Amino acid sequence: MKKWIFCVLALSVFFFSCKRKVEVSHPSFDEEALWKRATQIFKPIPASMPGAEKDTKEMIELGKKLYFDPRLSKDNTVSCNTCHLLDKGKKAGVDNLPVSKGVGGKKGPRNAPTVWNAGFHIAQFWDGRAKDLVEQAKGPILNPLEMAMPNEKAVIDKLKKIPEYVELFKKAFPKDKEPLTYHNLARAIAAFERTLITKDRFDDYLKGDKKALTAKEKEGLALFMDKGCITCHKGSLLGGDMFQKIGLVNPYPNKKDLGRYEVTKKEEDKFVFKVPSLRNVALTAPYFHDGSVATLEEAVRQMAWLQLGKKLTDKEVESIVAFLKALTGKRFSK
Repeated sequence: MKKWIFCVLALSVFFFSCKRKVEVSHPSFDEEALWKRATQIFKPIPASMPGAEKDTKEMIELGKKLYFDPRLSKDNTVSCNTCHLLDKGKKAGVDNLPVSKGVGGKKGPRNAPTVWNAGFHIAQFWDGRAKDLVEQAKGPILNPLEMAMPNEKAVIDKLKKIPEYVELFKKAFPKDKEPLTYHNLARAIAAFERTLITKDRFDDYLKGDKKALTAKEKEGLALFMDKGCITCHKGSLLGGDMFQKIGLVNPYPNKKDLGRYEVTKKEEDKFVFKVPSLRNVALTAPYFHDGSVATLEEAVRQMAWLQLGKKLTDKEVESIVAFLKALTGKRFSK
């Protein structure tokens, strides 16, 4: 009798143990259904950006040199790379400061967005005031809080005194009667920026490699879709393709920055900003247009409340963050 009871107990422990292992190793969703749903909402990052077909090797090389050159600023201390770092330790196109510092240590009003994949966006800057990368490249050089050059002529006069640039502009724009112009400077920088494309494991997953994401990341992906994050964060970049009011359901505390309203002067555009891409988001803290949130976990929690009116549990936040970390470009994990 005792032997029989022992066997029953042993079998019970065995089956319970097996059940626990199954629960741990297999998420509570249909793998195939999850993948099919994801491929309907998201797409892999394209191989090239719009306009790249017109870029030449010479334009790209010139643009890269200009991007890293602090001589484009008033006191030769600030370059494009100062705020949108691409070097010094695998930087993801940001300076990781709440707001960036320009000439003389002056601070701008907004957080510097990443330059990686930027050419895929619907527009440039948080308020969308520049229609493309060329128009965007012209702004910071003349902004008194950033590179602080007084005007376009001063920039070109400065570059014309540098023989290397005179030759590089001729090579990059051989058909132009006057190659060294402010517009061509912006065209060159934009050509370089169009090469800044990342690829990550989520791309692999969307292309059919269903093992590219872990069970935890898939759980986060399912929650990301189920909770409604895809209302704004979808497509190839999981964002970057629309404008939205911050504080859509619950009010955002910072009322000083009126966002897109400053561009359009339309009442409905108050507190409206471009929805940021979530590619490489784990590397681009702090978050939001004002850089007010230090961690990705808190950003996820606040977005759910502000935009969707939902309070996430710690476990839900953890899972969604795990998925978002899978959006980090492979170049940054080498």
